[in-house]
Amino acid sequence: MANLAPTFVSPPSGSCRGSLRTSRISAIKLQGRETEQTRLNLGSSSRKKQGLRRNASKENPGLMQGIRKDEFKTAEQTEGYDSFNDMKQRFLTFKEKKYLENLELYRRLAQSQAPEFMVIACADSRVCPSVILGMEPGEAFMVRNVANLVPPFESGPSETNAALEFAVNSLKVKNILVIGHSCCGGIHALMSMENADEDNSSSFIRNWVIVGKNARLSTREAASHLSFDQQCRHCEKESVNRSLLNLLTYPWIEEQVMRGNLSLHGGYYDFIDCTFEKWTLDYYKTISRGNKDMIAIKGRSFWS
Repeated sequence: MANLAPTFVSPPSGSCRGSLRTSRISAIKLQGRETEQTRLNLGSSSRKKQGLRRNASKENPGLMQGIRKDEFKTAEQTEGYDSFNDMKQRFLTFKEKKYLENLELYRRLAQSQAPEFMVIACADSRVCPSVILGMEPGEAFMVRNVANLVPPFESGPSETNAALEFAVNSLKVKNILVIGHSCCGGIHALMSMENADEDNSSSFIRNWVIVGKNARLSTREAASHLSFDQQCRHCEKESVNRSLLNLLTYPWIEEQVMRGNLSLHGGYYDFIDCTFEKWTLDYYKTISRGNKDMIAIKGRSFWS
């Protein structure tokens, strides 16, 4: 194998040393020219990029907006109002007036919860159970969905029956309250369906509110002589009763009701005139009727 180690040769004396010095000077000059050329090329490239940016901004101003300093501002901020700043102030007020003044309560809640109620209410922003019923943290385990519906046991898993399972089997709540309300958009959608038996819709809303189709059917039978708005109001209450009946399709709920450990209640909040109706399912009268679609109630009261 050839020897690849470098060989060092001593330079000859005289003119060859002068030639080496001359070569070094030439190399330095050449390197300087190359460096200057590189600088010129970089400057030219930079100017080209700037020109491209200017052209791009002219052709599509939206491309340049992505690098503006205010790119993270929300619509509220650009209009001079930040809704989250308002929310922050409300949170700080809560901390000062509620949390710190009831510190022992919140420390207990940090360890565990033992609510007496489970509340199933609508997702409608105008219906806030904690506000209208004055419920404090730790009092009620809540789930909210479109039209405050409870699907029957055979419908399969959903966030509503998952919450029911936890509330009844783990938290051991004593009361389940289903709250309907006036002007419910979910019930309006249910009553507006031409054929509630169709199940091939791609609409999430339709596929959810169809849970209340029995309430729709009974409303059409009992209130067909009324206007559409009046039928919707009737269905808003009827759907609560259907949800109470659906609760009894869950074996572990019916068992607790039968043993007297759990009561099922209906409620209706009318936010037009600020009234509230409340009633309780009469379990033994309901099952004695032998008709799973008929409900018996007791303890009806009207708060106004």
